Amino acid sequence: MLAGSIYYYFPSKEDLFVAVHAEGVRRISEAVDTAVAAAGEPWRRLEAGMAAHLEALLEGGDFAQVVIRDMPAGVPRAPLVALRDGYEDKFRGLVDALPLPDGTDRGTLRLMLLGALNWTRTWYSPAGDAPARIAEKFIGYLRAAL
Repeated sequence: MLAGSIYYYFPSKEDLFVAVHAEGVRRISEAVDTAVAAAGEPWRRLEAGMAAHLEALLEGGDFAQVVIRDMPAGVPRAPLVALRDGYEDKFRGLVDALPLPDGTDRGTLRLMLLGALNWTRTWYSPAGDAPARIAEKFIGYLRAAL
């Protein structure tokens, strides 16, 4: 295949980036949906969703890595923001279902969780805890604090 052949399918590098990003979001979303469907009570559902997110991110290959990268210059923001917002809706529902104390800012909690999950790519070691164990610890710390 010639280097320029990819542009038969994608008009620009930016369009290719958006397509790869969309595929990464699709794969992570599917993993989260499958995991959450098999879980029962709200805390278990959130933990399952977090574990699936981590597994897809840490073990899911290059597609998942594109999802958490900073956007390169020139990439249209609107389609990426729409993909992000759609994915965050999954966690919005999971956090909204939790029995939390009155006054808990669920939006900030959701963003904190997603930020912590995405940051694991920076420090994760396959020799350490498995993604499911990391999610279990995160939930344990959160429940103890609340």
